[in-house]
Amino acid sequence: MSRRLPIHEAVSAGGVVWRRGPGDRIEVVVCGRRADRIWGLPKGTPDSGEVIEQTALREVQEETGLEVRLGERLGSIEYWFTAGGVRYHKQVHHWMMEPVGGDVSHHDHEFDEVRWLPAAEAYEKLTYEGERGLIAEAARKLGEPIDL
Repeated sequence: MSRRLPIHEAVSAGGVVWRRGPGDRIEVVVCGRRADRIWGLPKGTPDSGEVIEQTALREVQEETGLEVRLGERLGSIEYWFTAGGVRYHKQVHHWMMEPVGGDVSHHDHEFDEVRWLPAAEAYEKLTYEGERGLIAEAARKLGEPIDL
């Protein structure tokens, strides 16, 4: 007889940081880890007492080295994973964000590399389909749809 794993709800928040680059093209920030060859969007879990928007701002600033301004809510990604004998149901909430200061060279230790890429290139580079969808939605909202 198999035993069902306990289920825990988890939440994170982050964003799609964007700017207008050369030729007025949309660029977005992506974060990479060499060891597991993952490229993703900045996000993280709430600290005690934080509202989800505060979490999004704090995590993006820590992980990218950029000071950002919260923009329009972009949507959420939902997925399941198992760790330590527990099955997790996770929701990650995302907002569009614009940089107001800082520099990606000041990103924290969680990622090996944080870089600006044209939106279409970022779409191709990201590891997870749900995050690619967020990049596509952000680019569409900014008037530069990605050819899928």
